[in-house]
Amino acid sequence: MKFPYEGVIFDWAWTLLDLGPEDDRPAFFAMAEFLETRGHSLGNPEHAYTASSTLFREQILTSRGCGLEAPYEMILNYMGMERGLDLSEADKKEALSVYYKTIYSQRKLYEDTVPVLDAMQKAGLKLGIVSNTTNPPDMKRYELALFGLEAYFDFGIYSSEVPFRKPHPSIFKLAVRKMDLLPEKVLFVGDSYEADIVGAHRVGMATAWVNRDGRAKPEGPVPDFTLSALADLLALQSQMAS
Repeated sequence: MKFPYEGVIFDWAWTLLDLGPEDDRPAFFAMAEFLETRGHSLGNPEHAYTASSTLFREQILTSRGCGLEAPYEMILNYMGMERGLDLSEADKKEALSVYYKTIYSQRKLYEDTVPVLDAMQKAGLKLGIVSNTTNPPDMKRYELALFGLEAYFDFGIYSSEVPFRKPHPSIFKLAVRKMDLLPEKVLFVGDSYEADIVGAHRVGMATAWVNRDGRAKPEGPVPDFTLSALADLLALQSQMAS
């Protein structure tokens, strides 16, 4: 496979991975049950879930407006303080692990994810991940390993560990620096037009918009490529030549 770029950076959710129903209810109840075993009661689970979900939605909406991430662990911290629970750091970390592992069980790789990554790795391309996520970085690394993809990537950058989420230029500039390539030698692949395509375009990267549903392009920069499936990446060389 001959490819027109030296490095490719992927978004994670809805680009490489199908998140499924994104139902956090089972995860919350699993976390609450774990905390009970450690002597920490969140009270009525239904009431606790409703209150925490409302607060988390507000946190996410604010995050989208200001560009700062909305880490879910802040919700757990808040619930603990609200109820006067003395949660140790170890208990909080394990509770979050239970929560996220339950959520990850709903997810699956797209069928073309591994074949595409295989082809790119064999072609000698540098590969990276830049993902907006409310999850802790250690859980994202766990998820990467869970789906057997850790060997493909030279690095992963998650918005929960840096000052700003996509489309802020800082997260893209950091990715290009870690690639050790000129921006124009790097292709960014993502499903979000605003976060992925606009953000990467602003720092001079080429862009491939994964648009499986055929959405209309919003006003703004034109992606270098529009993909109906991730596997379309493997045909980019012929597109460049045509």
